[in-house]
Amino acid sequence: MEFIIDHECFNKAISDVTKAVSLKTPFPILAGIKIIAYDHCLVLVGSNSDMIIERVIPLTIDGVKVLEIYQPGSVVISAKFLSGLVKKLPNKIHINVNEKQFVTIQSGEIITNLNGFYSVEYPSLPLFDETDYIEIPSVVLMEIIEQTVFAVAKSESRPVLTGVNMIFKENQLTCVATNSQRLALRKYVIESSINGSFTVPGTSLSELMKLINNESGVIQLFVIDNYMIFKSTTTLLYTRLIAGTYPNVFELLPNHSKTIITLNRKQLLKGIDRACLFANEWKNNNVNLEIIDGSKIKISSNSSEIGKIEETQPIKAINGDRDLRISLDGSFLMDALKVIKDEEIKVSFGGTMRPIFIEPVDHSSSLHLISPVRSYY
Repeated sequence: MEFIIDHECFNKAISDVTKAVSLKTPFPILAGIKIIAYDHCLVLVGSNSDMIIERVIPLTIDGVKVLEIYQPGSVVISAKFLSGLVKKLPNKIHINVNEKQFVTIQSGEIITNLNGFYSVEYPSLPLFDETDYIEIPSVVLMEIIEQTVFAVAKSESRPVLTGVNMIFKENQLTCVATNSQRLALRKYVIESSINGSFTVPGTSLSELMKLINNESGVIQLFVIDNYMIFKSTTTLLYTRLIAGTYPNVFELLPNHSKTIITLNRKQLLKGIDRACLFANEWKNNNVNLEIIDGSKIKISSNSSEIGKIEETQPIKAINGDRDLRISLDGSFLMDALKVIKDEEIKVSFGGTMRPIFIEPVDHSSSLHLISPVRSYY
C-alpha cells in the first residue's frame, strides 16, 4: 500500500476515528486504526465494543487534490502512535506499507517506521442493506440530539437511561431522554419504513454531533440487529443499541395544569443563571420560583454563607391559579432553556410538588419536564 495525503485532512480523520478506539484493550490490534486505500479514496476505521467510526477521504475536496493513491492495500496501525506522530509532522504525508506490514511514514525530511498489523485480523464491520434507510437533514438531526442528549442519566445503575430512546411510529420520530429527575422530548415528522423503539447510547450521539457538525446534507439512518448506523457523505458511525425496555415516560405527561405562564426565554435563562450563583451549596442547586401579584415571577436563591438573590420578571400571559411557589434544580432549568431556540416559552405547573413542563409557545414539537426539589425558603 502506498499513498500521499494532505497533513490537515489526514490528521482530522485520525482524530475522528480515534474517538472510537479503546486504548486499554488486551489485544493490540484493537487499539489500532484500520487504513484501507482504494483507487478512489482512503478509508479509516476505529472501533470498540460499543461504537465504530469510519471516515472516508476522497481524492479531492472542493476541487483541491488532497490524496494520491499509488498502490491500494490495507494495514492496521497503533492509534496512539499514529495520532501522536501525525500531529507533529509538518507537510504532506507519504505512507508506504510492505508485504510484512512494515510501515514507513515520511513528511519532508522526517522518516518514521512502525510495525503494522494485518488488516484481515481486524474485526469485520456489521453488514447492512444500503437501500433500506431513512433520511434526516443533518441540521435537524443535530438539533434533535442537542435538545435531548443532555438529559440522559450519567449513572450506570439503570443502563437504559444512559441513552436516548428513538421511537419510529406512523411517520414520526420521537426522541426521549430522562434521568428520572428531568425529561427532554423532541418530535419530528419523517417518512420512515422503520418502526420500533431503539435506545441509542448518549455517548455515541454526542460523538455523532461532533462528527457531523460541519455537514450540510442529509444523514442516512439504518437499523440492523443490535446496531444503529448513521451515514453522511464522509462518515459512518455504528453504535450498539442499549438492551432493555425503556420506561413509558408518556404516562408522566400532563393532562391538565393548574397554572400556565408565558415568559421570555433569554430573560428567564439569565435570571436562573444569576440565581445559581447562590444555589451551589445545595445538592440540587435549589432555585425558587414564585408568582407575584399575578403578573410577575420572582426568582430567588440563598446561601447560608454568602447571602441571597432575588429578582422579578414580567409574565407575558397567565392562565389558571395565580398563587404558586416551587423549588427546582437551577442547572436542570438552564440546560432546558439553553437548547430551546424560540423567543417565548410556555411553563406549565401542576402544583408545588408536581413536575413543571417547558415548551415553546408556537409549537409542541419539543417538551422539557423537571421535577421539583424540597423547598428551603
